[in-house]
Amino acid sequence: MPTPARSHHAVAIVGGGQAGLSMSYFLQRRGIEHVVLERHRALHTWSTRRWDSFCLVTPNWQCQLPGHPYGGSDPDGFMVKDEILQYLAGFAASVNAPLREGVAARRVTPRQDGGFEVVTSEGELTAAQVVVASGAYQQPIVPRFAERLPRDITQLHSEQYRNSPALPDGAVLVVGSGQSGAQIAEDLHLAGRRVHLAVGDAPRCARFYRGKDVVTWLAEMGYYDMPVQAHPLREGVRDNTNHYVTGRDGGRDIDLRRFAREGMELYGRLTDLDDDTLVFDANLRASLDTADKTYNGINAAIDKHIAKAGIAAPAASSYVPLWQPGEERRSLRLRDAGIAAVIWCIGFQPDYRWLEVPVFDGRGNPGHVRGVSPHDGLYFLGLPWLHTWGSGRFSSVARDADHLAGHIADRLGIGSARSVVV
Repeated sequence: MPTPARSHHAVAIVGGGQAGLSMSYFLQRRGIEHVVLERHRALHTWSTRRWDSFCLVTPNWQCQLPGHPYGGSDPDGFMVKDEILQYLAGFAASVNAPLREGVAARRVTPRQDGGFEVVTSEGELTAAQVVVASGAYQQPIVPRFAERLPRDITQLHSEQYRNSPALPDGAVLVVGSGQSGAQIAEDLHLAGRRVHLAVGDAPRCARFYRGKDVVTWLAEMGYYDMPVQAHPLREGVRDNTNHYVTGRDGGRDIDLRRFAREGMELYGRLTDLDDDTLVFDANLRASLDTADKTYNGINAAIDKHIAKAGIAAPAASSYVPLWQPGEERRSLRLRDAGIAAVIWCIGFQPDYRWLEVPVFDGRGNPGHVRGVSPHDGLYFLGLPWLHTWGSGRFSSVARDADHLAGHIADRLGIGSARSVVV
């Protein structure tokens, strides 16, 4: 039998999350034919990799997906999981992308005559241009020494945690204090669980300060429009851990010192497992102090903005520690502590093994300028600080997708417009 002809597309988008669907929105507006490949279901991460009490940590008004801004009654609130899923379902329906769900991109290689070969789980196709919108959070990070934990201790990554009752009875060790770790530790703490928290180097910020949400102040100050090239750390900011704060119950600070005062056990960074004993760095005090320094530094920047603009606002203040660690514990015997579960909240790493195009640096990060890679016709979208702070978030992914759609249109020779109305 003759081999069936492979389909060809002007653009293949790999990933059907908010980035991939945003890309589809702008390509449709420009009349550019394309296909969206999604290995699971569109936007599946939000329903399958979030805990039950999950909510946004940025105000609802920052939800600005293309053609589908937040339209609810609480723009200054924080959508909870079910509301987020509703919002995203509405976005997906409005985009109506040419989506192929359950189709994984297994290999993408350049063609000698230009364009790309794309091998998928359902056959092969070719594309003149490819947009990688699969995100930076594919592979959960778990240290190898986790393999040595006793088999009767339940181990989960943050993406697998759902709620306290789903865990076995006993104490819980949460490893990592970024957004996920701090919020999961709080969720367990509020449920009355005995929590041990291995603190990392994540910074923190206030939820509200001088009469407004800190996000609102930072937006007024232009922080969210700052391109990565203008940030003091330049591309190094992409390696930063996100500040921990929460939108739970209308929004509040997360203060690990307060948790400690209420009975949560805090430790420095978890470094190893020696038989049945966990080993920690003696850096808890330094980590807490550094997080508070960032907290007060952000508020001080807001103070300067208020003074310069002559804004009437409540008085300035500075955070004073509620609790200080005594002699730092360097070890903890699992049995003595009654630990029944460990939740790893130390992040994710990207998986680009399927993308066989020479655009990566020595650390495996893709090279690009605002998503445009050095290989003609290959683009990246939805990565943290792709262009600004909001590039990997609901707030600014539309701006980046619009920018890339302009490049794609130029390369196809169908127009030079760089922007269309969102």
